[in-house]
This record gives sequence, C-alpha cells and structure tokens, in this order.
Amino acid sequence: MEAAIMILALLFFAFVALGVYVSVKAVKAAKRGVERTVTQARRTVEDTALRAKSYGQTGVTGELAQLRLKLRTSMRATQEALNAGAAEDASLSESLALFRRLSAHGHELDDELRRLEREPDRVTVAGLMPGLRERTERITHSADSLRWAARDRAQKFAEDDLDVLSSQIDMEAGALRHWSATDGGGTAELAAWPEAPESGRPAAARPEPEARTRPEPEDETSGRPQAITAPDPRQTTYPWQKTARPETTN
Repeated sequence: MEAAIMILALLFFAFVALGVYVSVKAVKAAKRGVERTVTQARRTVEDTALRAKSYGQTGVTGELAQLRLKLRTSMRATQEALNAGAAEDASLSESLALFRRLSAHGHELDDELRRLEREPDRVTVAGLMPGLRERTERITHSADSLRWAARDRAQKFAEDDLDVLSSQIDMEAGALRHWSATDGGGTAELAAWPEAPESGRPAAARPEPEARTRPEPEDETSGRPQAITAPDPRQTTYPWQKTARPETTN
C-alpha cells in the first residue's frame, strides 16, 4: 500500500512539473510574440514618421530623416535577403557574419542621426551633414552589395538548375522521338484494328486454294450442281467409276 501511494505521489509531482514547464514555455513564447509585435509596430510608426519628415520638412531636419530612412530600408532589406538565403545556402554564413559587423555601424549611425534630430543647434548639425552623408552612403553601399550578391548567387543557382533540367528534358524528348521513328514503320504495316493480320489467322481458318477452284459436281439428269456427300466407308468403289458389265453366256 505504501508503495502504491509513493508511485501515485511521484506521478502527481511529475504531472505538476510538466504542467509548470509547459506553462513557462507558453508564457515565454507569448512574451516573444508580443515583443515582436510591439517592435514591428514601433518600427512601422517610426518609418512612417520618417517618411512624413523627409517629404514634409526641409533643411537639416528633412535631410536627417531621409538619411535615417535610407539607412533603415537598406539594412532591413539586406537582413531579410540574407536570412532567407542562408536557410537554403550554407555558404552565406560568412555574409551573415559580415552583415552583423556592418549592422553595428548601422545602429550606431542611426542612433546618432536620431540624437541630431533633437539637437537645437542647427548650424552645428548642418556642419556635420557631409560626414553623415558619407557614412550613410558607405554603409548602405556595403549592405546593397551583400544583398545583390546573395540574390545574384541564388539566381545563378536557379539558372544552372534550369539549364540541367532543360538538357535532361531535351534528351528525353530526343529519345521519345527516336522511339517513335523506329516503331513507326512497323505500325504502318499492321492492319486496322480490330481486323487481325493475315499472318495471324489460324491455319484451319484459311481457305484452301483447291477448295476455291474445284468445281462442284453436276447432276447428270438435272444439270444442276450436286451436293457433295461423304463417301460410304463400306463402299469399295468410287462413284465416278463405271460398273463392270456382267459377262453374258451364249
């Protein structure tokens, strides 16, 4: 009895521990989902605000918004392209490592541009704009190079696979045409279905030449053809033989 109680207690604690583990995993997953949703929403709002500033404002504020929008758009597009390509091409791992290093410079520049947007001294900010434009151009150029190189690589693989597939299809099509040309002459000599070919008929079904040319015997009295009857096996003479005349005695 004590052993049964001990086993039940262990099972109870095991189920409780499993429930706690599943609950913690579910809470963490929900938390990550909420964080991703919040981050994406904040990113969308910020991008919309940057577009509004870049088109609606002039001067240093508008130019800073344009630089930030250009930087964020280029880095985000490159990140998505590399992540999508790395799932199918393991050789892009080096490109991802380089992009992470580039992302550090990109985040640093984006934070600096964000701080300068709130800077009241516009004259000082205007003096920093040439250097900021150069840094933005270098980072976005590097990101674009990685992105287009990954896309060109994926496109090249797709073209190579298509070339191999086209070659295989051409070989198969040639084999099918050769097969049709080889068997085409044989099928032209066959009789139309369902009539059987002459060579396929059984020997018993073929009419004998003598049976076609032999005339039917005629009745001597009526002149009409006489039916052919089977000979009597007991008859020792044939119908066409004349009977011998009896000898007369004088």
